[in-house]
Amino acid sequence: MRYWLMKSEPDEFSFADLWNAPGRRTHWDGVRNYQARNFMRDDMKPGDPVLYYHSNTDIPGIVGLAEVCSESYPDHTAFDPNDKHFDAKSDPENPRWMMVDISYKRKLKNKISLAQIKAHADKLEGFALIRRGNRLSVMPVDKNHFNFVLSLESASRESS
Repeated sequence: MRYWLMKSEPDEFSFADLWNAPGRRTHWDGVRNYQARNFMRDDMKPGDPVLYYHSNTDIPGIVGLAEVCSESYPDHTAFDPNDKHFDAKSDPENPRWMMVDISYKRKLKNKISLAQIKAHADKLEGFALIRRGNRLSVMPVDKNHFNFVLSLESASRESS
């Protein structure tokens, strides 16, 4: 089992949108970074836990838990010229971009803010989210980091 953090802007697809999705499940489309694509394609497996992170918001942070619930498969949005994620160089016979499905597990009692996470940088050495210059929307999380971050949920004063 591997552990993950997946970022989404709440205006694009919020954790509440995942709750409201049919079966509380959706595909994670639109990833256009090769390293993030490789994580989904090569490493993500059904059952892997996911920290769901809201980015590009007043208080960015982890708002819920999700789970990978499919193997990777071609991202169909890359083939649709009317979709904002269209990639003219992606070929359905040899797809460039992949996606996985994720499912809702639970909303956190309290958002775990990025500031709160950074305040514990000494305990989270190597955690990709707080590494300078890291902008990946999909990233692996060490099991110990995953568990430590979740332990911050009860200490958080930030409402989710």
